[in-house]
Amino acid sequence: MKLFPRTPASSDAPAGLDEPAQHEITRLCARTAVLLMQHGAESALVEGMARRLGPRLGVDSVDVAPMSSAVIVTTVVGGRGVTVAQRCEDRGINMHLVIEVQRAVLDFEAGHIDLAAYRQRVHGVQPLRYPAWVVAAAVGLACAAFARLAGADAVSCLVALLASGLAMVVRLQLARLHFNPLLNFFVTAFVATSVAAWGLRLDIGEQPRTAMAASVLMLVPGFPLINAVSDMVKGYATTGITRWTVATMLSAATCGGILLATSVWGVWGWR
Repeated sequence: MKLFPRTPASSDAPAGLDEPAQHEITRLCARTAVLLMQHGAESALVEGMARRLGPRLGVDSVDVAPMSSAVIVTTVVGGRGVTVAQRCEDRGINMHLVIEVQRAVLDFEAGHIDLAAYRQRVHGVQPLRYPAWVVAAAVGLACAAFARLAGADAVSCLVALLASGLAMVVRLQLARLHFNPLLNFFVTAFVATSVAAWGLRLDIGEQPRTAMAASVLMLVPGFPLINAVSDMVKGYATTGITRWTVATMLSAATCGGILLATSVWGVWGWR
């Protein structure tokens, strides 16, 4: 059974889906690609998932051009092309949403769900958000573990846990208020370094400098850097360079916050 009505061939209209149905299909493919792109998926995955929808939706081909700020999707039916461009706003990395979209595409491709169910899943999927205190506690424990791996004693690890946990609370609050990510990273680095700097000034623990370094490791943009390298290796040079540039700017903002905190609290060159 066909998913969309088809129009008869004529001299001025190609055989295949009618134009309104093709527009709807193109928008649905673009929606799928945008959801993946704006939540941290690599470009190859974005293009692959959108193109796999084509045969199941009844179009001849789906071409996808993923970019950092937009996704352009073109579908072709009988020589007639329809192009849709959708803006792609950064919504933060969320692998739960990326996986849910992939599952929906695979279920639809395998015939486990129909078009209506797929459309409902794609438009209704929501990113999983953990409570702020859970995220702060997990990040604090992770940074404390890094400090321990670097040889810090238990007291210094507690300093790293406190500094990174408080900084993460600030980071989540700034993100909730939609502050610029560069400002977010700058302020978060300043808070984390400031708390850890007082551990150094008050001589808390045997390795306070290790605690200070570990407290800002949560700001390393590892995921964007990995995606940037992956995109460039797989032929998506423009998107990869853009992601690399953004990750570099975030790192620079982090360094600025650290430098400001060490200067304000007088721990630059502290012995």
